[in-house]
Amino acid sequence: MTVRPGVEIASLTDVGCQRENNEDSYAYWEPEEDREFERLGRLVIVADGMGGVEGGQIASRIAVDSVREAYAASAEPTPQQRLLEAFQFAHAQVQGKARENPSLRGMGTTLTAFALVRDQLSYAHVGDSRLYLLRAGKLQPLTRDHSLVARLVENGIVSARDAESHPQKHVLTAAVGVSDEILPDHASAPMSVLPFDVLMACSDGLWGQLSESEMSEILASKTPPEACRALVQLAKEHGGPDNITLQILRVA
Repeated sequence: MTVRPGVEIASLTDVGCQRENNEDSYAYWEPEEDREFERLGRLVIVADGMGGVEGGQIASRIAVDSVREAYAASAEPTPQQRLLEAFQFAHAQVQGKARENPSLRGMGTTLTAFALVRDQLSYAHVGDSRLYLLRAGKLQPLTRDHSLVARLVENGIVSARDAESHPQKHVLTAAVGVSDEILPDHASAPMSVLPFDVLMACSDGLWGQLSESEMSEILASKTPPEACRALVQLAKEHGGPDNITLQILRVA
């Protein structure tokens, strides 16, 4: 994986402690040509699949590959528009694969991706994988979960504290490949990143097992490769019931 100067990035995926298959997928991409890099920047993608013995793994891989392919080929003028077009392409590709193979019907995937073009961040998101920003020691999620419990919290029916242990915590209300259409959440405008900012895209197998303070402490004190290993290890020590995938990018 070629990474131009300006950031440090690390990625890691783990099957966890209770699953037999890893249904998560991820990718980091940047163009080979410098001129294209100036236009397209860096692309980070994480997906968490669902749907039968192999459907989830297939759905997440199709989604990741489709976003990378469509973002690179898009003629849209802005990174945000390119991401949204790529998400629609990924949705169609997952659905098309399911139509071809009846055993894969119902498969789907979360999808979280961000593009960093120079110092401008754009992102898009469907499902309950997350994008976090660590800035000056403070960790904040940039994405909003598309889940039943998140909707209950937004409507004031369930408290944020009770949501952490709610039995339907991981029931999704949106996923790529499942419904007729998707409406990805996205940044309303590009966001400027600052030196020493840390961005982390991860599946719920990570954030579902760790507190924000645990994640913040590790992200602030370790290099991206060290943080990947430490976060996965801690999630597994907490039970690791799901696949665990994360990508960490630190701005130089």
